[in-house]
Amino acid sequence: QVQLVESGGGLVQAGGSLRLSCAASGRTSYTYYMSWFRQTPGKERNFVAALAWRGGSTYYADSVKGRFTISRDNAKDMVYLQMNNLKPEDTAVYYCACAQTYVTGNSPNDYDYWGQGTQVTVSS
Repeated sequence: QVQLVESGGGLVQAGGSLRLSCAASGRTSYTYYMSWFRQTPGKERNFVAALAWRGGSTYYADSVKGRFTISRDNAKDMVYLQMNNLKPEDTAVYYCACAQTYVTGNSPNDYDYWGQGTQVTVSS
């Protein structure tokens, strides 16, 4: 079992920045990927960014490339999402997710554990 707890969401003006944090605990040594997804009401949960837990490679959705950065603190089992130049369309609930099998795509169905989510609201 892996437990994930997100923090760092809030209200920010367009062009501003936020950093989301995800604290992982439990059997994190079996992790292949830690990722961030986001979801707006009535819509599907969409991939934002992923980090390969063992190699450190990172992957991003086209909509956030160059603005968002996913990173980790190895010593603390923390994953971060630095979000810069935020836009109103970035408004969503952001979820941290953990995959403990090899993932070949960006589907939320491939992930085994989820945090409770944190709300990010970007005002225009």
